[in-house]
Amino acid sequence: MRHKIGNKKLNRTSEHRKALIKNMLNSLIKYEQIKTTLPKAKVLKPEADKIITLGKKDTLQNTKALISKLQSTISADKVKKTLSKRYKNRKGGYTRIIKAGFRYGDNSPVAIIEFVDRDVEAKKIDKPKDKKEKDKVQDKKISA
Repeated sequence: MRHKIGNKKLNRTSEHRKALIKNMLNSLIKYEQIKTTLPKAKVLKPEADKIITLGKKDTLQNTKALISKLQSTISADKVKKTLSKRYKNRKGGYTRIIKAGFRYGDNSPVAIIEFVDRDVEAKKIDKPKDKKEKDKVQDKKISA
């Protein structure tokens, strides 16, 4: 029986929700810590854990599934090379949610979602400054 099995809708259409989760996953993988609302963080946590578990199994099928879910080869490479090695002895629970009070404008609950043994330097990634660097980053991404 599948009673009470469902997902949070986040007041969005299914396509908007999928895009939101994909973008938040890419940001979480890139910076290893993001600040968002509490309901979004609760939806993102199991998705991020599934991505890390998928990256730990080193097969071609799982690599293609990672690229398909993340739509970014840069994020997929980081999961395969960095995060899967970091969590090879951990069975699950790769992320944590820290409640961070309420947002000033609309009083919505805010949370920080981060990887458990995260790299502190990952947050300090510089964004590309000129158009040539930006084009190089865009070329590496797979167009949807």
